[in-house]
Amino acid sequence: MAYQQMANLYDQLMGDAPYDQWLNFTKEIFRRSGKTINHIADLGCGTGQITTRLAQAGFDTIGIDYSVDMLSYAQQRSSAESLPIQWIHQDLRELEGHTGLDAVVSYCDVINYITTKGELTLVFNNIFKMLRPGGMFIFDVHSMYHVKNNFVQKTFADVNDDISYIWFCSAGDEIGEMYHDLTFFVADGDKYVRFEEEHHQRTYSVDFYNDLLEAAGFKIQNLYGDFSLKQESVHEKTERIFFVCEKRSGK
Repeated sequence: MAYQQMANLYDQLMGDAPYDQWLNFTKEIFRRSGKTINHIADLGCGTGQITTRLAQAGFDTIGIDYSVDMLSYAQQRSSAESLPIQWIHQDLRELEGHTGLDAVVSYCDVINYITTKGELTLVFNNIFKMLRPGGMFIFDVHSMYHVKNNFVQKTFADVNDDISYIWFCSAGDEIGEMYHDLTFFVADGDKYVRFEEEHHQRTYSVDFYNDLLEAAGFKIQNLYGDFSLKQESVHEKTERIFFVCEKRSGK
């Protein structure tokens, strides 16, 4: 899924995103693992907000995204901060050329843009190949509860002087599936320019993800809910589920 015109506005629209929480969660999970983590790939890195934070924290980091426009902004960010991050234009379904990594992360519900069982299987297999034995794969997804109760059939809007948007979220044909129809109005001198985007996501049950991960060669070490680092923090009203997985040896 490529963010098109939206790449120009992404950081402004995501100004309240909990990037530091993603960073702190990741660092603590790495610490608890007892593993030596140096080389990390951030999948679906967008404009590089999390990737650059990981690099600032001392990790050797690469950022991978399907959107050339997003990567352009990411490159500008890392250059401005003199961070030696490698930015790579690749589709998660076509990942190649990366091996021996200590960890792969994918946050901000990127995995929810992989909407079919076949494509999820492909992506998990690709990520498995990227990691060294014992390497870690951490990602988050929307919960079924969150999609059903907080997204589908809802309308969201925000009005500011520089940019306004209307966001309709409709249910797809399948359980956990949703379509986001966004209309933006962006100030351009004394007028506003309108453009539209459509985004397609789907989430699945924990058991469904678990089965695909195990088939790919991963073992789920823990599940966490809504950035909590407490054991068994996933409950019926959890909105964001974090999977912490390890690449099994000998698969």
